[in-house]
Amino acid sequence: MTTDPALMSATELVHAYARRTLSPVEATEAVLARIDKHDGTFNAYRLVDPERALEAARASEARWAAGKPAGIVDGVPTSIKDLVATKGWSTRRGSLTSSEEGDWDEDHPLVEKLRNHGAVLLGKTTTPEFGWKGVTDSPLTGITRNPWDPSKTPGGSSGGAAAAAAAGMGALHHGSDGGGSIRMPAGYTGIYGIKPTFGRVPTYPASGFGTVSHQGPMTRTVADAALMLTVMAEHDASDWYALPATGQDWRESLGQSVKGWQIAFSPDLGHAKVDPEIAALVKAAAESFTALGAHVEEVDPGLGDQHDTFRTHWYVGAARLQKTFSAEELAMLDPGFREVGIAGAAITLDEYLDAVAAREAAGTKLNLFLDKYDLLLTPTLPITAFEAGEEVPVGSGMDRWTRWTPFSYPFNLGRHPAATIPCGLCSNGLPAGLQIVGPMNRDDKVLAASRAYETIRPIALPDLG
Repeated sequence: MTTDPALMSATELVHAYARRTLSPVEATEAVLARIDKHDGTFNAYRLVDPERALEAARASEARWAAGKPAGIVDGVPTSIKDLVATKGWSTRRGSLTSSEEGDWDEDHPLVEKLRNHGAVLLGKTTTPEFGWKGVTDSPLTGITRNPWDPSKTPGGSSGGAAAAAAAGMGALHHGSDGGGSIRMPAGYTGIYGIKPTFGRVPTYPASGFGTVSHQGPMTRTVADAALMLTVMAEHDASDWYALPATGQDWRESLGQSVKGWQIAFSPDLGHAKVDPEIAALVKAAAESFTALGAHVEEVDPGLGDQHDTFRTHWYVGAARLQKTFSAEELAMLDPGFREVGIAGAAITLDEYLDAVAAREAAGTKLNLFLDKYDLLLTPTLPITAFEAGEEVPVGSGMDRWTRWTPFSYPFNLGRHPAATIPCGLCSNGLPAGLQIVGPMNRDDKVLAASRAYETIRPIALPDLG
């Protein structure tokens, strides 16, 4: 257990506040100092507001002194991805088409819940324009970098949140995931991230990319993710798609044993090419569940390559986001985002409906597969982090980011809960990740398995001093 407040987990911070061995002000000051020290290198934050953060920390300190914390994350330094509304701060979405002007008087539902529980909001983390790609650079904020190696990408689109978590610049971080945008950057930066079942975290307004998009936590421990999810998943009637709120405390899942579970392991989903070092680390991680008492079987779930199905959904979403922009605004966009929007506008209704039908068939197949197994394990990513500022690895011949992430978007199409947890470092010093996928609505199983693995392989962070 670290004694540096900036590196303490949210769970540790709350316990320290309750014991009066640390105050929210001290923790917030430590995190702000770390942001000052490191964010010039990593560019994880689009906006940091020390004055408001310290004001919130002092209010939290008073509540703890009175023995009346506002909620379960009272006083915990927290970041919000710059795709969702946050009262008092602009929401720029990585785009020059946005403006600082506006009333900015509304909170996204998850932001409101975090405030209600006393979270200390630090600022807003970087994102590619409208979250369109799997790396994090934008016309507005430039290039965000990986704390393990600043020459590499942290992934995206929640790359700012991932870099902030890995660098100790906040304990709790909001991310969104439309095709892997929590799991990809969490995998590249060696932290924990979970994409809950679709509708678990209420969202308003709905994402421009439609029903592939989920909201979730990105943290340095599994317990912190369960803590944050408990807050984010509270009821909000504004989301027409939201699941019925259960009031469940997701931390209660963490002690559950995986003994006797039937766990499927697919090293390649039947088609993907995986770096041999990553393949070996992921296989060892999957086999470790045998030592935890589970029955692990290598099996192909039979989903096939869903690249084109996902790309159709994603490109149509991009076209929809761009259709109201003026010619002047279109010229301001990230060129890659504009290309994707143009391609999406050319997709016919029949082609889109064919993709919807393919999604439905694959989702049913995945449901039936996970009716036989408690979990499915795969690599999170087939390669380690590559050059920062590039959409695809230099010299790879890939046309778009969707080519290097075959393990993430099938579970956005399926809407199933999926998490990533680091499972070791490759010879280049960069993290590899294990993806843990659960049956629909069984976020508890994903969290329980994640915690079970974490007990034998604790998450290690880069040493930044």
